[in-house]
Amino acid sequence: MKDLEKEYENTNKKKLLIIASAIIIMLVSAYVFTTLGMKNISAMQTFVAISKAFCGTLDNGADAASNKMIMLLRLPRIALAMLAGIGLAVSGAVMQSLTRNYLVSPFTLGISSAAAFGASMSIVFGVGLFFQSEVGMISCAFMASCICGCIVYGISRYIGLNPSSIVLVGISLNYLFSAMTATIEFFAKEHKLEAVVQWTFGSFNRATWDSVLITAGVICLGFVVLMLYSLKLNVMATNNDEMAKSLGININKARVICGMTSILLTATIISFTGVIGFVGLIAPHIARVLIGDNHFYYLPFASVLGGVLLLFSDMIGKFILYPVNIPVGIVISFLGVPLFIHLILMKRRSLE
Repeated sequence: MKDLEKEYENTNKKKLLIIASAIIIMLVSAYVFTTLGMKNISAMQTFVAISKAFCGTLDNGADAASNKMIMLLRLPRIALAMLAGIGLAVSGAVMQSLTRNYLVSPFTLGISSAAAFGASMSIVFGVGLFFQSEVGMISCAFMASCICGCIVYGISRYIGLNPSSIVLVGISLNYLFSAMTATIEFFAKEHKLEAVVQWTFGSFNRATWDSVLITAGVICLGFVVLMLYSLKLNVMATNNDEMAKSLGININKARVICGMTSILLTATIISFTGVIGFVGLIAPHIARVLIGDNHFYYLPFASVLGGVLLLFSDMIGKFILYPVNIPVGIVISFLGVPLFIHLILMKRRSLE
């Protein structure tokens, strides 16, 4: 018995070590990527710029222009990339556990297509709280995503809140919002059509410290909520509903709270970044293979992997066809597909 307890403790320590290593890799990568760009900046100057920003002396000195470029352009972009990866990956992990379907992500439920519809409405017709401004586009994308999530859960609750109904209703709405967006694009003028298409590619070009702070606040609150449900998610992911109910878990309540939290995270992120797919699908799969599906460790590790994936994808997009900047939504798809196929092949070999 003591040997089993010791082995269990050692396994958990290894998992914590893996998570800590991934966090270090993410932060070091973020710091290194801050020094790279059209104008390379030394690591020391980056540190000095950050220090001056905290002291309120960013405009002083001979390197004031470089310091502003670091603090106002590069760091917000990198911070938003990390946060977007964290939020999308943890949302995907939770949705896969809730539906017991490893092919599900928040985008399967129509969240991305709804956001694209909201943004296209703002761009083409000038609807929204602030008309055709950046704030108006963000608000329209966010509201459309939230409305889509509410419709998914509203209809699913009416017909029976189970994994299959959530997935089927989500897929239906995904096609509906995609069709409505395509209709708007069909009638849009050329310059507005270009803006809509650019938004749907997904990028961090519009990153500001305001968007970073809002996204960080929502992700922190959402992550705390999801971690509080980690034990229940363990049961729901590996057992049928009847088994979970027999253990005293309110299945419908857990599905609504965790599902709507995931949708809120996704809606917040893509309203600032545009559509970024695949990270919510591939990061949970990699985390599950490397660390297992105990959600107390699985959710943090999946989130960090998502941050690393988007950081590297954004950096590859900046330099692979330099000086052309390839949107991160395109790059992550090119990286994600071979990774996903490789994981499928590995899993098949392990079963043989």
